[in-house]
Amino acid sequence: MSATPAAAGASAPTARKRRSSLIYIFGALGGLNWGYDTGVISAALVYLRRDFELTSWAEAWVVTGLIVGAVIGAAFGGRLSDLYGRRRVLLWTAVAFIIAPLGMAWSPNTEVLFLFRVVVGLGAGLAAVTLPVYLSEIAPARIRGKVTAFYALAIVFGQFLGFIIGVVFAPMESWRWMLGLSVVPSVLFALGLLVIWETPRWLVKKGREEEARRVLHYDRTPEEAQRELDEIHAVQKAEEAVGVRGLKALTQSWVKPILLVGLGLAVFQQIMGINAIMYYAPTTLQNVGFSDEGAIGSNLIIGLMNITAVTLALIFADRLGRKPLLLIGAAGTTLSLLVLGLTNLLLPEPDGVGTVGIVTLSAMAIYVFLFQFSWGAIVWVLLGEIFPLGIRATAMAVATTALWFGNGVVSLFFSPVLEWAGVGALYLGFAVICAFAFAFTIAKVPETKKRSLEEIEDNFRQTAGMPAIPLGVKRGS
Repeated sequence: MSATPAAAGASAPTARKRRSSLIYIFGALGGLNWGYDTGVISAALVYLRRDFELTSWAEAWVVTGLIVGAVIGAAFGGRLSDLYGRRRVLLWTAVAFIIAPLGMAWSPNTEVLFLFRVVVGLGAGLAAVTLPVYLSEIAPARIRGKVTAFYALAIVFGQFLGFIIGVVFAPMESWRWMLGLSVVPSVLFALGLLVIWETPRWLVKKGREEEARRVLHYDRTPEEAQRELDEIHAVQKAEEAVGVRGLKALTQSWVKPILLVGLGLAVFQQIMGINAIMYYAPTTLQNVGFSDEGAIGSNLIIGLMNITAVTLALIFADRLGRKPLLLIGAAGTTLSLLVLGLTNLLLPEPDGVGTVGIVTLSAMAIYVFLFQFSWGAIVWVLLGEIFPLGIRATAMAVATTALWFGNGVVSLFFSPVLEWAGVGALYLGFAVICAFAFAFTIAKVPETKKRSLEEIEDNFRQTAGMPAIPLGVKRGS
């Protein structure tokens, strides 16, 4: 089924905008599956341990199966996206998301369950590489931050949905229903992909000029569409002159600083403490006096903070800009983690839920809000924006692979470090990392608000001392 839109003149502007809005929503739905599977696994493990008699190592492999698959998917997703198109790779992603939950639900043993956890991880890795690129390339500059942040909102909404399903099916003790129900958003994602079209930048790269022109006209004025098409051609010509293609291009002197920014953003997002909070919040709260039920219930509070924060990020990403939000988030998370760490180091050992428990939960909730309002949402926006056209998907694959690797390291080592160092020292360590993220943002991260992707690339080129690309009149900074 073709996803190329009909001639622009055949549809009213309102209908075109409605279709474009649906494309942004359907495109972002790929993050829902990733979020759901990371959110529901903590509840499912309670009953998996009993049914499969999991050892601690087997349990660790079940949890990390998704991350193993995601690293593989991220490593290959960029090249596949460049070769076959963003839309086709997203269709493959949807297939993985449909197969995996059905396989997990009917798994007869740990080995089969791990295999399908890897499959869902492959989908998550492909989505993490392809969706931010797709959304940034398909959306006009004036709303690109909002559109790309939809992906982050889908992730946190999926996590919250996973928490709710875990609570609902806990009385039935049914981990199979918990894991299998993610097939529902997977099918919606697949159906939505049937009505979206390929990005104009990929179409131009493949010589499909008229298709690219029609896509641009669907959510842009004729003047905007022509100007953007001219900019795409200008950048493509400039890149061909210096050979910006494939992995080798990542070693060029003017590309290295861009890759450094992308890698820094990706790794900092994962090692600032969010995975420790998301995966081990109940464990942390049990250590400060919460009951098992109270600790598990805290997931719902954290899930609500996630959704609220990313929703606000949608509103402010194109108003305040990317860099100010990152700075606010890095400063705020540093302070909240300092409070969390010092409270647990200096106050007496808890006997039930006392001051330490209340301050710990409050600081965790504030941290989650500030992180998701900034780094949780905005990093995906920037990763979809900053890389040059010729290597956008390839560079995104490198950055996303680093992101998943950081996720895996934190997930693997959090529990033993918590046991060795204690809650207070551990979170003070995360506070130091957040402070470094603040300094990194000031020194390295550019502002991309309301700039076309071509203008962003041209700015990097000029900073490296290369000739400017003739893009015409700038639309503002």
